[in-house]
Amino acid sequence: MALQLQLRTVSGLRGRADRIAKAAFRGLSFYTRVLENCEDEARFDETFRWPVASNIDGNEILEIQVFNYSKVFTNRLIGTFRMVLQKVVEEGHVEVMDTLIDDNNSAIQTSISIEIRYQALDGTVGTWNDKEFLETPSVHSEGDSRYPLETDSLLSGHRQSTDGSVGKSNQQSTERSFRRAGKGVFSAMKLGKARPTKDDHRKQDEPAVLEAEDLDRKVMRLGGGLDPDTISLASVTAVTTNVSNKRSKPDIKMEPSAGRPMDYQISITVIEARQLVGLNMDPVVCVEVGEEKKYTSMKESTNCPYYNEYFVFDFHVPPDVMFDKIIKLSVIHSKNLLRSGTLVGSFKMDVGTVYTQPEHQFYHKWAILSDPEDLTAGLKGYLKCDIAVVGKGDNIKTPHKANETEEDDIEGNLLLPDGVPPERQWARFYIKIYRAEGLPRMNTSIMANVKKALIGENKDLVDPYVQVAFAGQKGKTSVQKSSYEPLWNEQIIFTEMFPPLCKRIKIQIRDSDKVNDVAIGTHFIDLRKISNEGDKGYLPTFGPAWVNMYGSTRNYTLMDEHQELNEGLGEGVSFRARLLMSLAVEILDTSNPEINSSTEVQVEQTTPVADNCTGKMEEFFLFGAFLEATMIDRKIGDKPINFEVTIGNYGNQIDGMTKPVLRRKKEGGDGDEEESELLHNSSEDEADEDGEMVSVSSSQPMKPLVTDRNYFHLPYFEKKPCIYIKSWWQDQRRRLYNANIMDKIADKLEEGLNDVQEMIKTEKPHPERRLRGVLEELSSGCLRFVTLADKDQHHSSRTRLDRERLKSCMRELENMGQQATTLRSQVKKNTMKDKLKQVQNFLQKLRFLADEPQHTIPDIFVWMMSNNKRIAYARVPSKDILYSIVDEEMGKDCAKVKTVFLKLPGKRGFGPAGWTVQAKMEIYLWLGLNKQRKDFLSGLPCGFEEKKTTRGQNLPSFPPISLLYTKKQVFQLRAHMYQARSLFAADSSGLSDPFARVFFTSQSQCTEVLNETLCPTWDQLLVFDNVELYGEAHEMRDDPPIIVIEIYDQDTVGKADFMGRTFAKPVVKMSDEQYCPPRFPPQLEYYQIYRGNSTAGDLLAAFELLQIGSGGKSDLPPIDGPTDIDRGPILPVPLGIRPVLSKYRVEILFWGLRDLKRVNLAQVDRPRVDIECAGKGVQSALIQNYKKNPNFSTLVKWFEVDLPENELLHPPLNIRVVDCRAFGRYTLVGSHTVSSLRKFIYRPPDKKAQHWNMTGEIIVNMEPEVPIKKMETMVKLEANSDAVVKVDVSEEEKEKKKKKKKGGGGGGGEEIEEEEPDESMLDWWSKYFASIETMKEQLRQQEAAAAEAEEKEEMEIADGFKGQAKNKEKSKTPKDDKKKKQQSAPELPEKKNKQKIDELKVFNKELETEFDNFEDWLHTFNLLRGKIGDNDDNATEEERIVGRFKGSMCVYKVPLPDDITKEAGYDPTFGMFQGIPSNDPINVLVRVYIVRATDLHPADINGKADPYIAIKLGKTDIKDKENYISKQLNPVFGKSFDIEATFPMESMLTVAVYDWDLVGTDDLIGETKIDLENRYYSKHRATCGVSQTYSIHGYNIWRDPMKPSQILSKLCKEGKVDGPHFGPGGRVKVANRVYTGPTEIEDENGQKKQTDEHLALTVLRHWEDVPRAGCKLVPEHVETRPLLNPDKPGIEQGRLEMWVDMFPMDMPAPGPAIDISPRKPKKYELRVIVWNTDEVILEDDDYFTGEKSSDIFVRGWLKGQQEDKQDTDVHYHSLTGEGNFNWRYIFPFDYLMAEEKIVISKKESMFSWDETEYKIPARLTLQVWDADHFSADDFLGAIELDLNRFPRGAKTSKQCSLEMVTNEAELPMVSIFKQKRVKGWWPFVARDENDELEITGKVEAELHLLTAEEAEKSPAGLARNEPDPLEKPNRPDTSFIWFLNPLKSIKYLICTRYKWLIIKIVLALLLLIMVALFLYSMPGYMVKKLLGA
Repeated sequence: MALQLQLRTVSGLRGRADRIAKAAFRGLSFYTRVLENCEDEARFDETFRWPVASNIDGNEILEIQVFNYSKVFTNRLIGTFRMVLQKVVEEGHVEVMDTLIDDNNSAIQTSISIEIRYQALDGTVGTWNDKEFLETPSVHSEGDSRYPLETDSLLSGHRQSTDGSVGKSNQQSTERSFRRAGKGVFSAMKLGKARPTKDDHRKQDEPAVLEAEDLDRKVMRLGGGLDPDTISLASVTAVTTNVSNKRSKPDIKMEPSAGRPMDYQISITVIEARQLVGLNMDPVVCVEVGEEKKYTSMKESTNCPYYNEYFVFDFHVPPDVMFDKIIKLSVIHSKNLLRSGTLVGSFKMDVGTVYTQPEHQFYHKWAILSDPEDLTAGLKGYLKCDIAVVGKGDNIKTPHKANETEEDDIEGNLLLPDGVPPERQWARFYIKIYRAEGLPRMNTSIMANVKKALIGENKDLVDPYVQVAFAGQKGKTSVQKSSYEPLWNEQIIFTEMFPPLCKRIKIQIRDSDKVNDVAIGTHFIDLRKISNEGDKGYLPTFGPAWVNMYGSTRNYTLMDEHQELNEGLGEGVSFRARLLMSLAVEILDTSNPEINSSTEVQVEQTTPVADNCTGKMEEFFLFGAFLEATMIDRKIGDKPINFEVTIGNYGNQIDGMTKPVLRRKKEGGDGDEEESELLHNSSEDEADEDGEMVSVSSSQPMKPLVTDRNYFHLPYFEKKPCIYIKSWWQDQRRRLYNANIMDKIADKLEEGLNDVQEMIKTEKPHPERRLRGVLEELSSGCLRFVTLADKDQHHSSRTRLDRERLKSCMRELENMGQQATTLRSQVKKNTMKDKLKQVQNFLQKLRFLADEPQHTIPDIFVWMMSNNKRIAYARVPSKDILYSIVDEEMGKDCAKVKTVFLKLPGKRGFGPAGWTVQAKMEIYLWLGLNKQRKDFLSGLPCGFEEKKTTRGQNLPSFPPISLLYTKKQVFQLRAHMYQARSLFAADSSGLSDPFARVFFTSQSQCTEVLNETLCPTWDQLLVFDNVELYGEAHEMRDDPPIIVIEIYDQDTVGKADFMGRTFAKPVVKMSDEQYCPPRFPPQLEYYQIYRGNSTAGDLLAAFELLQIGSGGKSDLPPIDGPTDIDRGPILPVPLGIRPVLSKYRVEILFWGLRDLKRVNLAQVDRPRVDIECAGKGVQSALIQNYKKNPNFSTLVKWFEVDLPENELLHPPLNIRVVDCRAFGRYTLVGSHTVSSLRKFIYRPPDKKAQHWNMTGEIIVNMEPEVPIKKMETMVKLEANSDAVVKVDVSEEEKEKKKKKKKGGGGGGGEEIEEEEPDESMLDWWSKYFASIETMKEQLRQQEAAAAEAEEKEEMEIADGFKGQAKNKEKSKTPKDDKKKKQQSAPELPEKKNKQKIDELKVFNKELETEFDNFEDWLHTFNLLRGKIGDNDDNATEEERIVGRFKGSMCVYKVPLPDDITKEAGYDPTFGMFQGIPSNDPINVLVRVYIVRATDLHPADINGKADPYIAIKLGKTDIKDKENYISKQLNPVFGKSFDIEATFPMESMLTVAVYDWDLVGTDDLIGETKIDLENRYYSKHRATCGVSQTYSIHGYNIWRDPMKPSQILSKLCKEGKVDGPHFGPGGRVKVANRVYTGPTEIEDENGQKKQTDEHLALTVLRHWEDVPRAGCKLVPEHVETRPLLNPDKPGIEQGRLEMWVDMFPMDMPAPGPAIDISPRKPKKYELRVIVWNTDEVILEDDDYFTGEKSSDIFVRGWLKGQQEDKQDTDVHYHSLTGEGNFNWRYIFPFDYLMAEEKIVISKKESMFSWDETEYKIPARLTLQVWDADHFSADDFLGAIELDLNRFPRGAKTSKQCSLEMVTNEAELPMVSIFKQKRVKGWWPFVARDENDELEITGKVEAELHLLTAEEAEKSPAGLARNEPDPLEKPNRPDTSFIWFLNPLKSIKYLICTRYKWLIIKIVLALLLLIMVALFLYSMPGYMVKKLLGA
């Protein structure tokens, strides 16, 4: 459906000028190319096409404007032509010749000639004429001009051209072409993109690309003078292209990534549980991952147990299996050896959910526990844990652990992914299974044949049932015996929390068997794809729809080697079955009493669905043609080969036959028509025309011919075999159409992004413009989707999911379109990177949306068969070849020639076996409704005749059985193979002997073999003569077949090893074209080489395909190249194609070799380094004795070499180390390839930039104790300025400091007094903890700053242009910005005015990453050896490293710039490496400080480890075994070690953490290696960190033996910097900077002295600001290094915090090491006096007196020390809930102030070897109980007080309320450590039946905290004992009242208890007496009456 316009000519023009025309319809404008110097007539001859989504209305208007084109000014309008489209709509084809009108609507003499055609959606207008425009001579090249959204990328399609007259700007235009397809130096696979031409001669058929400048001007005009950058090219470029595009891109990656096992480690820390529901429980936590279970220890009688236990699970499984495993955390109550305990609550989520979290982890989050057995119960408690999932190569950054305060907010830190509501409800998942069809046979047929012979019945050989697995539960349907088309109509019901934290439902058809059930096929439903959580979202819903299942081939074998394909692992290689099912979710209303509250899986019957609910049955037609089959593996080359195509079971001749009868309801027939699988009747309405059309699904077998010694090919020359299949499927094409539209938008977006990235990589100008173009395409693509998808709203068989998905896709895309438009306006040079990231997110989202969950037509499989055996296959998704009238909806490979590589099925396709191509095919496929069949040949290369089968009536409408090509073109292919780089190491030496093999159609040739290199420069031209291609000549020009290049490693024996593969497309020259610029000669390009899925280097080459015309080869351009006589027959790459070279000098700094491993078991003794680049090179001096001194004697050597001018083409530089053995033998030790020399190219400094540094003084003020963070003003330093930069503090801060100094804290008022720790109390740990706080604060600020920056940006867009100026400023001072952001923090009010503790810098990573590996002048190159392993899993680079070369290099164009040679002290022997230190051996004292380790991997069975430190440096090996720390995964070591070492021999420091074992060897937990030498020699001065302040005593003493002033003088001398000049008044001048600061220092006795050290230190801390010589110096720090274990490569085993100081031995010795030993816990005693209780609930009824009473006692313990619990005596028979105790508890404990933790040491069990230290929070628990004599005591209530922050007790019992527990946030909190003594009333609470907190009593208590010394001085007795006894409580004597006062008891018994009973008895007695009397006296009276006595 499209409107097509051909603009032919505009005539009657006046004057000479450049003309351009613009055509606009429905807001989409196209421009023609510019016609230069036209006089009277402009012949445009261009075609434009507008695809339209809704039918054109008769009164819409098409507008054409003609302009005089100007490069400088805006274009001048000549005239306009407007046409109402009524006639076009009626007739469909109109030709018009008419005059133009000018601005005043008056006609002018210029006339225009156009032709318009239109095809409506419903095909109402005539038949679409395939010949497009009849008059056009070059039909196909002009015909299909695609509209801009369809072009491959913005400008790829243009041939670029301008006249010779503008030679210069043409050069520019070529340079600046935004998208020079394929010209980009890294052109990863650039197929399907036409090349831009570069010719200066205009050809009529080539549209132009406007040059960049013109575009800018044009844009100015269009955009009304907007910034030229804001309008993209899409709107102003003529995107008419003459590419017929009959080929689609091949896929370069060969290996399916899924299905391959990988290493995973899941680590779970269970920290604590809170608010567990239940009374007095003993909870245990069970952690379950998949099938594995682990348990924590049991905590006794507590509802909030604290565990802090760490569990690790290791897996080696494929990713799919891993991510579907369920993590289940359950809390179990009172589990012991004998009983399994009762479940309190559980929580589950799948591993995939954790893995998709940021950093793959949840850290310190609370899991909500719920009881799966009782849906109505609500929440059962919270469990705090960390969960992390680490795959190989992931490293997890754990947030830094320090004081944990803010995590008590449970609701804010729930263990749920973002966007999941905290209150999850229960829901039912109904999975309905209706029926299946097309099942394969699953039993052997022997038994069946016997049965058939005996009974005569024929049974289907499969007994299927369906099993559904979800969230760790499984349900299955009944088994349908022997049925290929089973009917179930059952539903499986799961009950699970919603939204579930498990992402996939696994649905499997299985075959029931007596021995074992096997899977027939598996399908996964991803819940994210069938639901939408947005506010306009929908619950998961699916179907009823068919799902297709794929797996192994259908032929039944007893041992199916591809069985796991049927389990859903890996890519299925054959259709297995399809299953009709649906899914619905219902949220449960748990308050409803009828609800069945179990979560067991239920299975029940359900009603069947109507046959037509999944869509109307339609007949589909699949056509395929095989145009080429080459590169057939030689193993199968000897037998005849044929190809089979199948779709579902149709076309499957070998093993699809299991269905004896297919029943289908036809539109015509009302009953069931039976027909055989292979002989389908076509539907009635076509029967007359088709006759019996039998599907032909495979080609005829043919013997392959030999191509070369590795490959064969089939002789498909002029005769191309075809196949066609008719099949019947429900018509749900709409689903696929929508997916196709989105896929195309995504493909285009991806291609655009690749372009942008390539432009950035190759440093092309203006990548941001290209990005804007990409965004514009994206937004128009999205709008296009909305219009197209909108028209399909009312389709009968659409499921709910179809409707909802359509709505949400439309919303998403509309939204994305708008975002793309806004983003486009924000793309600037400096915002490029962030925007690129955002656009990549768009891409992921599009790909996600395009994946259609409800299947329709199954995928197509192409199998290569040899001898009726299936060998290799290719799988083509049906949507990719589905036909539609609307272009965007068409599959991307429909009616196109696609290059397909066949691969081996299943596991055979993994690894090297799978990387070799089994066959390369050029295949053409078309799939569509049978009634749309007439177009099915339209995309084939032209020039063929159809060969039909001769059958029956021989009707012409049969599809052809083969195509016979009558047209044949002859070409010569020239492959210019220049060089390759970074190839794969295929030999054990770590090198390869590479050669390249080039395949084109059925020919192949090889380059020569170059020995022992990974960067071969072949410089060879391969000529393929007489290449015959079939089809029309013009199609060849635009769509030549692709060239496959394979790189091999030549082995002396055996066949060559495959090293990688890449594709290329040649530049084609037809015989009638000139061989001249810009297209010829072609330029060299980089092609990415792939090996399996991974990249394996680049190939630099160029390819041209030249047509051999009638004149034969003589017409071809000559091959002129540098002729090398000695290279014999090998042709070099000709001039003009090979790069232009210049002379460069390469200087090499040889420093030394390190860690060389043995070669062939012999040690390396006399190594030498050979450097080679582009055939030239240099050798280092020989190291005479590697053991004694591994450094080189001669430091600098150089060589000259010719390198290309273009830096991107520079060849790699090879470093090889050889060992010189006796008798002149050499052995290669290892090699390294420097793939890019760019970072070593010397670029002379810009004179202007340096100029201002040297003039003017810049003054920098410093205050002594001010951290850098408090800076307030920053002044931009201009040239010649005398700016004063004040780095200053606010006044009140100064005041405080004065006060502090004056009175030593005393005069400063009480509040400071209280806060301020005593100087003597401070130690190194105070500094460390303060620093960690700062670090956390900074992280928070960075996040805030990022958010702020984002807001600012939004503002800027609003401000429009003003923003740009700001941005420029911003980009100049990024550092200062950061500082400013940090400064403002300390002024915030919440910062307490604590005394300033000096801080150090805590790096949460290695120091190396912060300082660029300390490679500021000395670089380390890893030497590699050995193959890169073939099974990718175990081939890490680490294992191939055989040593390291240290050195550097410098590359520059030959005459060395003067500024270097003229400098003072220039030493010519060192060349560019001036001023480097000597490399003689040097003795160093290395001091290693180990602070602590975190998150160690447990090494013992109990889930703990007993870590100790081992340090190795050279020959020194320290094992600190006796100081191991028992059962600890976060040990604090706090140790320093001194080692003397000699660099260079001993420079690699290894710090390892081992696990101590009582028996057996100790296991390595993990280790880290530090290269001390690079640190020692680095300019960053990493020997000893520079601290923040200089002090000569105390905890912050200066560690370095050199004082700051000495360091400063040394740095100035080495950097040739003028200074330091210390002046009066605290000034120092360095270079042109003047720093000011304090000049006094206090010694230990408080005496003040004059000193320059503070000033010098100030300069050092700002050394990076010093011009030229400056760089950042390493501050005093602690670094965090990951611990790795060689057995588990790439997975972090924990982290180690440490630092290293180094002091040269020839300098004065440093002072003693700083004491960082861990703080000893301080001993305290907590005395708790329980005075009274009140309002305790009354639990017992008195038996005699019936009164409510309680026998109260109070129990208390300090949390964790459960066994030390203490009880008061019992207050019996309290009638009011009042209890009097006067009872004292005494709790001695050890406490760490800094961490706010109690430290306890105890043996874990009676079998433990030693005590384990635990750190637990300081929490006092008080409980009130009711004592019972015979049964267990009843728990009444409890209160838990955190000793650091608990609510102040109420003054009286009345004021004590529940608020004190529930509303802690607003109450004043106290800390017993500050208050020392606290008395008051606190409430006891417990949960009632409804789980609500209620108050169950109040206690009056007094807490008194004493240190151990104070406690000794004033002892106190337990309970009421001496010393300091408490008086006895005065208790009322109600307890034994019945004993003392019997009458009262009796009265009570009679009066109250049995009163009613007694009354009732009395009344009853009276009644009885009366009746008795009556009966007694009755007879007497009667006698009296009768006798009348």
